[in-house]
Amino acid sequence: MKVYHSIDHFPSNVKTAITIGTFDGLHQGHFFVLSKLLNISKSKSLESVLLTFHPHPRNVLFSDAQELKLLNTIKEKKNRLEKLGLQHLIIHQFTKEFSRKKAMNFIRDTLIGKLNMHSMVIGYDHQFGRNREGSFEELKDLSNLYSFDLNRIDAKKDGSITVSSTKIRRALEEGDVIKANSLLNYEYMFSATVVHGDKLGRKIGFPTANLQLDECKLIPKKGVYLVKLKIDDKNYSGMLNISKHKEKIEVNIFEFSDDIYGKEIEVYFIDYLRDLKVFESSKFLQAQLQKDEILARKLLNKKTSL
Repeated sequence: MKVYHSIDHFPSNVKTAITIGTFDGLHQGHFFVLSKLLNISKSKSLESVLLTFHPHPRNVLFSDAQELKLLNTIKEKKNRLEKLGLQHLIIHQFTKEFSRKKAMNFIRDTLIGKLNMHSMVIGYDHQFGRNREGSFEELKDLSNLYSFDLNRIDAKKDGSITVSSTKIRRALEEGDVIKANSLLNYEYMFSATVVHGDKLGRKIGFPTANLQLDECKLIPKKGVYLVKLKIDDKNYSGMLNISKHKEKIEVNIFEFSDDIYGKEIEVYFIDYLRDLKVFESSKFLQAQLQKDEILARKLLNKKTSL
């Protein structure tokens, strides 16, 4: 997969099939859009292109609001897209000036003029151009005017729920990782660097690795979670604690004692174990962690046997 950090860097002689959007989370709905894009590009001898944006448009257009936390970092998004077989990823800088482009000008000058678009795939709720004024009906008219194929994908449902990045964020903020994972169709994860902490866990038999994340990444609700981990391409399980203000994240890794300070590890959320509690002493904390581990191992065994 080739990656470009500006529309202007894309080679103009490549005939393309394009989809557009932030694709935060790369969830089930996104997967169906991308699958259609890849099938069309193959059948029509076009090259598949995802045009996405950074920073997230909401962070640019609504800067006075609370900063939106993302389900994927750019690195995580690249890794997942490459595994899907996408040929070209354009990560274009989103600015207020860019957002003011009229729908017709965006299609004519950018998608047709610069990206040589012959086919377009969009999700069921896609809108584009200045103030999101570009409707599907307008897109149909423009596809006839500029001779490109237009394909719209129906909403993807998980049971009775329409899958969306907003619903996944809400589930994670409520600690419902099982629901979030179902909507994503994979386990929510983050990459983190192991940093030095206060080492209090060692004193009660539960040593922890303190984790530092990308600041744009969405951190689930405070509490204790069952997680799986990937460290140096090996798989482990453990219990992860997210502190009250989400300023401290630490994980106790089962059957693991290696020195991993400074390493980047991957953490995958499996289930929510319990809310945070305040303990009178380290003795009570130790007793609770022992109970947590028993529950975590039972859940792991149950999921393994399914």
